[in-house]
Amino acid sequence: MELLQAGVDCSVIALWLGHESVETTQVYLHAHMALKEAALAKIDPLGHAGIKRYQPGDELLAFLNNL
Repeated sequence: MELLQAGVDCSVIALWLGHESVETTQVYLHAHMALKEAALAKIDPLGHAGIKRYQPGDELLAFLNNL
């Protein structure tokens, strides 16, 4: 929603998101804020459900550093 408030055109947002049409983007841009808040309230933040953040091993980090 911040993009809209900043004056970014819906067609530009659609391009950034890779949507085929602006109508698809409109669905997401204008979804009711209360529905979004209710959906977010139902999810469990990362880490609270036993999900741990990925930690790459030393070999992988060394490989990436040598690229």
